Amino acid sequence: MAADEANTSAASAAPLAPLPDHRDVHTAWWQELWRRHARITTPLRQRGLMCDIEFGLSAYIVRVSLPDDRYLFISPPQEPPSDRPPGDPEGWIVTREHISDRSRLFERVYDSAPPDYPGGPQRPEARHGGSVQPLIEAIDHHLTQLGLLPSLPPSTGDPLISTTPQHPAPSHTGIADQAPAYVYGDAILALTDHLNGASYTEVAALLHQMGDPINGLLERLADFVEAAGEKAKESEDDDGFDLSYDLADAAADIRKAGEVLYVAEDRMRVLSPAPATPRSPAGPSRTPASAPPGLPLAAPRRAR
Repeated sequence: MAADEANTSAASAAPLAPLPDHRDVHTAWWQELWRRHARITTPLRQRGLMCDIEFGLSAYIVRVSLPDDRYLFISPPQEPPSDRPPGDPEGWIVTREHISDRSRLFERVYDSAPPDYPGGPQRPEARHGGSVQPLIEAIDHHLTQLGLLPSLPPSTGDPLISTTPQHPAPSHTGIADQAPAYVYGDAILALTDHLNGASYTEVAALLHQMGDPINGLLERLADFVEAAGEKAKESEDDDGFDLSYDLADAAADIRKAGEVLYVAEDRMRVLSPAPATPRSPAGPSRTPASAPPGLPLAAPRRAR
């Protein structure tokens, strides 16, 4: 978890809010839940909001501490309970709550869950389903209106985009006997060729660009596939609906691959060989000094 703090902080323009302070943070089951919800917790922690994972009525939820001593609760549908795995529900419900001896506040901020019963009224957010980006945007908008969200620093740019040659979008109208231009595939192929002579640290940086759960290439690719599924659904044809479900499954698989790359970044980085220790000039042998007390012998690795 310490490696998680260091690497994500380096990738963000602002320091992350700290991890929660309880003993479950060091358990494997909690760390797995944290990983499954990283697409939500990471952008909120980048905004200075402390997050935690806890069990609600029938599923795990994200609890977000707000500056006004209130909380956001981000959860999948609880009643009836969802049969989908943690972190990948059919929709998200966000509420802002505060309970004290004198007052009780309950405010629904966002709700992309399916209707409560077949044929029931569909909320505007329901079209987003379990997608995270609209969820984060809705939270941003709501908390900014309340004056509870500090202004975000300007983007420092995406190294993957800034170092890759920019090309116009390819045309697919094509001319006979003329091969189509695969500029996006060619850009990734160029990065693949670059790996052959890259250091472990450079490869780790590229893995971060691919697997980051918020701005990574695979997350953007999953968004693209989801958007294609929504387009297919607009046809109102049975095959269009079937295609949209297949594309939604493909987007979920892409995000799972992104989770693997997000963890692989740290594992790749620690493969860098330690710098060679300079040889001391010939002379009387001396006993090497011991390491200062309190320093770890090796950097801790993030839990998988």
